[in-house]
Amino acid sequence: MPIRVNRLDHLVLTVASIEKTVAFYEHVLGMTAIRFGANNHRVALRFGDQKINLHEAGKEFDPKAARPTPGSGDLCFIVDDFAEVEAHLASCGVTIIDGPGPRSGAVGEIRSIYFRDPDDNLIEVSTYDGG
Repeated sequence: MPIRVNRLDHLVLTVASIEKTVAFYEHVLGMTAIRFGANNHRVALRFGDQKINLHEAGKEFDPKAARPTPGSGDLCFIVDDFAEVEAHLASCGVTIIDGPGPRSGAVGEIRSIYFRDPDDNLIEVSTYDGG
């Protein structure tokens, strides 16, 4: 019988600069930087009940992905209020590369908008309520 997965707790992004990544995700997506681990020298971005652990390229923690690479991520975040997403991204100087438009989410149809973070990871912000 296979393992039954309940939810995603965290994922890891390898980034060129932890400082630039933290500034972007805090300012644009409202996430909160936290420090953890021995001597609080590791950094993560917390949102809701999840977090994104950050590894700086060339200084990754073991164990790690076989080929950790900045810019290889493709992430989708769900928001409750989609109405102000475009205006907020514009006010942050973020270029929208696609959307808004319909897409398929994990549990149904979503409305999504796409842009890139400082490492060129593809970021999708979506809502299930049709926006």
